[in-house]
Amino acid sequence: MEGLGLLIIRVIVGLYFAAHGTQKAFGWFGGGGPAGTGAFFEQIGIKPGKPMAILAGVGELLGGILFLLGLLTPLAALLIIIPMIIAIKTVHGKNGLFSDKGGIEYNLVLIAVALGIALSGAGSISLDALYDINFW
Repeated sequence: MEGLGLLIIRVIVGLYFAAHGTQKAFGWFGGGGPAGTGAFFEQIGIKPGKPMAILAGVGELLGGILFLLGLLTPLAALLIIIPMIIAIKTVHGKNGLFSDKGGIEYNLVLIAVALGIALSGAGSISLDALYDINFW
């Protein structure tokens, strides 16, 4: 059952994070795409905005897919954790703890989930397990 539980967590977090990346990179799912996200990035001091939006979006898409598959799990976790730390630093940190006020709650939960799975492993139902890829 351990493998199934970790798979459920990886699928939900991975899919949502990959979709979040496509909002930035391609404007899918109502996202701003490179132009809209890039303009927002410029406003919060992340420059050059458009290239950084593409980089962030592709990184989040890749991280989400790797996390979903349980492949190269520590790398996948980093591709989730790093953007969430940046989001806390640039946008959410000043808004307190809870997401209803735009705070860090959601970002912190994603960091905890990604870090927990990176440290414990992706589980028996993962490509890391299938290919016997062990990191720790």
